[in-house]
Amino acid sequence: MSNNDGIPPGWSYNPATWGQRMPIIVLALIGMLIASYMALFQLNVFSTVWEPFFGNDSRKILTSATSKILPIPDAALGAIGYLADAVTGAIGGTRRWRTMPWIVIMFGLAVGPLGFISILLVVLQPVMYDAWCTLCLTSALISVIMIGPAMDEMLASLQYMKRVKTANVSMWKAFWGYKEVQGKVI
Repeated sequence: MSNNDGIPPGWSYNPATWGQRMPIIVLALIGMLIASYMALFQLNVFSTVWEPFFGNDSRKILTSATSKILPIPDAALGAIGYLADAVTGAIGGTRRWRTMPWIVIMFGLAVGPLGFISILLVVLQPVMYDAWCTLCLTSALISVIMIGPAMDEMLASLQYMKRVKTANVSMWKAFWGYKEVQGKVI
């Protein structure tokens, strides 16, 4: 594990390479498109919603009371969340787990809770409405797939911050990626 290859100490790979992050970014953009389509239906831009398997169930889910709990449609929030995933996933280089821990942790926090909310919404579909929504299920699947790869990079940043603390280097400066602390801890 060298300082130059970006592999965190004790790891066999670098969780911040583009090969690791690009699939997450692509999935986030696909999720954003799906959620945007559903949001446009919820905002009455489209009068129908595509549903290949469950008849009128998608309409039932997307117009349910749960979808209207917040001031904006839940699918619009999903689209915003996916956009945040894509943007925070794209910012920074292949060593960002130690040069920009703040963006990696924001990335993990954006992906993790979105996945949890997607799972919760999928559980609510049959329990509360006795219905299924294909696009909702697809969106939830995308969210769940993104969690693992995003969490490993976040773990690398959290381990780095622990090493920073152990070395008595300013955690504040390390978290925000101040150049004066970079290189003091690997």
